[in-house]
Amino acid sequence: MAANAAQQDPRGQRRLCGGGGGGATACVRPRAWCCSFSFSGVPDSPDLRPLPSSAASPPAGRKLPPKSPSAASFYGSPTSYRLAGLIDPRRILSPGRVSPIDHDGAVPPPLPLPPPPPPAAAAADDSAVVIPAERLASALPSATVAPSLVAVREEADAAGMLDLRLLLRGAHGRCVLMELDSSVLCGCSDFFAAMAPREDAAGAGGKRLEVDGVENLDAFCAAVELMYNPDPIGCLAAAGVSRAIDVLEVCSSIMFSKGIKSCLTYIEAVPWNENEEEKLKNLFARFTFDEAMSQDILARLRPHNWKSSDDLTIQLIQSVTGSTSTVARKDMQSLVNGLLSKSSVYQKDSSGLNKESLYQICYSCLESLVDLFEEAREPTDYTGQILVVRGSKPLIERVSRQTENLSWLLDILVNNDIAEEFVELWAKQDRLIRMHEQASAMVRYELSRISAAVFIALGKGKVQCRGNVRSLVFRGWFSTMLLDFGWLQRCPKGLDLRSLEENLGRGILTLPLRQQQCLFEEWFQFYSTKGAECPNLIRAFQVWWRRSFVRSSVEPQR
Repeated sequence: MAANAAQQDPRGQRRLCGGGGGGATACVRPRAWCCSFSFSGVPDSPDLRPLPSSAASPPAGRKLPPKSPSAASFYGSPTSYRLAGLIDPRRILSPGRVSPIDHDGAVPPPLPLPPPPPPAAAAADDSAVVIPAERLASALPSATVAPSLVAVREEADAAGMLDLRLLLRGAHGRCVLMELDSSVLCGCSDFFAAMAPREDAAGAGGKRLEVDGVENLDAFCAAVELMYNPDPIGCLAAAGVSRAIDVLEVCSSIMFSKGIKSCLTYIEAVPWNENEEEKLKNLFARFTFDEAMSQDILARLRPHNWKSSDDLTIQLIQSVTGSTSTVARKDMQSLVNGLLSKSSVYQKDSSGLNKESLYQICYSCLESLVDLFEEAREPTDYTGQILVVRGSKPLIERVSRQTENLSWLLDILVNNDIAEEFVELWAKQDRLIRMHEQASAMVRYELSRISAAVFIALGKGKVQCRGNVRSLVFRGWFSTMLLDFGWLQRCPKGLDLRSLEENLGRGILTLPLRQQQCLFEEWFQFYSTKGAECPNLIRAFQVWWRRSFVRSSVEPQR
């Protein structure tokens, strides 16, 4: 049996009683309540076998002493502490065969057995009131922690204070007996005030209440203890948020107003994790609490939808594109990508982004990019091109920021299946295409980074554009890609060049054969002079050649 334990209450008015199955007892004087824990269903133990009267077998015709009550009869009732003193302290038990022999080698005399305790049914007298758990405001929570087997036996007499016994019966045969001051219990709980019985005529044991079917005994006991605790907030803080929510549910069930207020005050003042938040939402969906006490918690549980999630997302995207810090922009891009991911836990609906608002951001970035290339065309010392500054940032850094924004916006549009208009918009940038030829190579290759994202999306089939749009985008930006591929190799900035080569060739193969021939001839001439600084389109070229000449040559003549 576990050792007995107790905690001293400085107020000296609460009392816990009960006993382990044969251990020593300890006593305190807490404030006017006491409890003991017991369990049923414990298998028979060799400790409970009757001791033989002698080492030899009894003579014929002599009856053996009556057997002691089974362990289940003791542990199935709140009076299991009566087992104290049943076992001879000199008796030693081990897995082997050991006879009960004293120090002198003599067989000890038989110990007198205590009378068996009355059955549990008889323990409840006529004054007991049995309250099923269904009579409470709602079912108690199922999560519970098994209480300790330690029970503390009453030692001192709190005369006239402990006049009510509250027996809580839980699942799996668990039960808790609490000896309480009925004036405190009934004064705090309107439920128990209505259900408390009158004192029995005999006066032994006082009043008695039984509650059956309690699933969370720990929370129920904690709620009752709050009635006697001078610092309920400190007690809840020591238990934690999850236990405080369980106690709040019990307090609401037994109509313990002071306990409800203490729980709500503590819960509102501390942070919650997501599991605790869901637990609170379920509790508030089943119970109605005073508006004045619960309004602060409801403000944290029920956000005011002053903006839809789509509008707020557009605002976040606009903030990212306007950021001037490279590190912060990378972090915010990753954050928004996670929020917009289709597999994200934050994506609660499939309504999608506001297409018009998102394209307005694209137009703004394109206009800024055109203005920057106009600035690059102005007469300047190109030996120090990277240091050309207008405002606070070098020109090349501002160009890189806008191209990065447009590439990121294209990824968002592709993932939301609304990128067709962007491809057409990029194909019609005649002004940027003309300025590409006049700008410095260290600036102009940033435009090919956007073209690379477009070609990859077309080659993977993620964007389904009309044939004239595909022809227009290749006619405008394929030559610039051939010129800038060497710079993209030196400064990829996360661009997958192997994927670019593969999908660039696949995108060309979606065009009419005559346009494919023009593009592959241009590539072949450029590849013959630039070599490794030109994209490798050999595989796509071979496919075009077979389609154009080999297969057509074996077609039957008509």
